[in-house]
Amino acid sequence: MADTVTSSPTGALGPPTVPGADAGVPAADVAAKRPMGALFWLATGWVGLVVLLAVFANLLPLPNPDHGNFAAINAGPSLHHLLGTDDLGRDLLSRIIFGSRVSLIVGFGAVGIGMAVGGTLGLVAGYKGGRLDLVLNAGSFIILAFPAIVAVIAIVAFWGHSLAKITVIIGVASIPLMFRIIRASALSYAGRDFVVAARTLGATSRRIVFREILPNVLPTAISFGLIAVAGVIVLEGSLAFLGLSVALPTPSWGSIIAEGTSNGNLTSNPYILVWAALAMFLLLWSINLIGDRLRQRFEVREGLL
Repeated sequence: MADTVTSSPTGALGPPTVPGADAGVPAADVAAKRPMGALFWLATGWVGLVVLLAVFANLLPLPNPDHGNFAAINAGPSLHHLLGTDDLGRDLLSRIIFGSRVSLIVGFGAVGIGMAVGGTLGLVAGYKGGRLDLVLNAGSFIILAFPAIVAVIAIVAFWGHSLAKITVIIGVASIPLMFRIIRASALSYAGRDFVVAARTLGATSRRIVFREILPNVLPTAISFGLIAVAGVIVLEGSLAFLGLSVALPTPSWGSIIAEGTSNGNLTSNPYILVWAALAMFLLLWSINLIGDRLRQRFEVREGLL
């Protein structure tokens, strides 16, 4: 439903209001007060549960994810193995919970690196403008023009498959994307009255960037950062499926899915594939939903990208 426009007592056009809301309340304020919805909180609860299980996995009464029970090979779900076992008799629930650590560490770690480096450069470029912005902006276009997954696969294959190296490689690859997102948001605030006032009062550029612009950019960074986390988890799963993620026997969702499609497991024991794919799907769906709802809530501007 389109917003209606009200007139002020003097006849001037006032801010748009939403029909049924209190008279004179801007539509943006009403939208900001709308509840996030049950799906948002359900998704938040699922992400929180996955994080808690991953953090405290060693304290849970779970079998060792690397040790097989040869008396229960390819067993279906039961009281002893709630999600069944794989073709080596390893407990699938334990492997999925421990495997979530890889996805979460790579996802949030890589985006954290990209946000710290690319976000800082984006803040400075968006505020300063000029030649610095021109150079950094052109550099980000050049890097983004090269297929990131090809570069990541090549570097991982050459440098190594450790969890730390994979996180750093993907984090560096995400720097240009984070730069463009934060730069676009910083540009929208660089000319605002409160920034001009701070500059007029003699505030340093560092104070303006980190005390005036950064707090307003954070909602944008968080919402798009969460969506980027989901993309990185997919990328790590793809690397694991290709055998380029953390080395075996360390479990990861991608390697479990790869195992479920090999050695005839797809027909003899589909649980290997189903549970890992379902866990990844639910986590990605939840993270994307949370990021999208936050983006809508804070009305992230995309026109400057």
